[in-house]
Amino acid sequence: MHAKLILTGISVAALLGACTTTDPYSSTPQRNNTGTGVIAGALGGALLGYLTNTSNSEEGRKNALIGAGIGALGGGAVGAYMDRQQRELEAELSGSGVGVARQGDNLVLRMPSDVTFASNQSAINPGFYSTLDDVAAVLNRYDQSVVDIVGHADSDGADDYNLNLSRQRASSVAQHLVSRNVLADRLYVDGRGESQPVATNATAAGKAQNRRVEIMIRPFRG
Repeated sequence: MHAKLILTGISVAALLGACTTTDPYSSTPQRNNTGTGVIAGALGGALLGYLTNTSNSEEGRKNALIGAGIGALGGGAVGAYMDRQQRELEAELSGSGVGVARQGDNLVLRMPSDVTFASNQSAINPGFYSTLDDVAAVLNRYDQSVVDIVGHADSDGADDYNLNLSRQRASSVAQHLVSRNVLADRLYVDGRGESQPVATNATAAGKAQNRRVEIMIRPFRG
């Protein structure tokens, strides 16, 4: 199924039906009847899935980037390219509360909810706009990378509520990046709810770590 998107500022609407997507975190096809499309959110609609105008799939994202004239990285260029991007992100995000982690050739930005969102809200805290602007600026300088934005929640509350909230928060981050000229075709957006904790949910400190949005930045290999 093909996705057609209209992007106007930070207002994004998606016209998608039930589709099968390939999850970049597991590389397995997943049937998604409600996750891809529109979920009511603070910015007027939460957009999930691949934000390409060609196909709601990893292949569609690749084709869209090639069509946009973005070249693929290869060989030894990958490590050096991601090294430079990591250094710039670390410099821009120093003191912001956002961590920059390296996983092989991938970079992971963890945005804890206590600095990004108010409790049980999906609207970005206005004080965090400048941090996301800094992220967008680096992403725009390093456009030979793809960006997966995934929301997570702690175990408090109903599973469905946590899943939807994690998706809405990820979408809010994606919409802000798009409003700062990050190419929508580079993005994949979804939420995992409480299914992928990074700390225990038995303590308040652990729950705070689990309430987060992660941005994984991967080299575009074509």
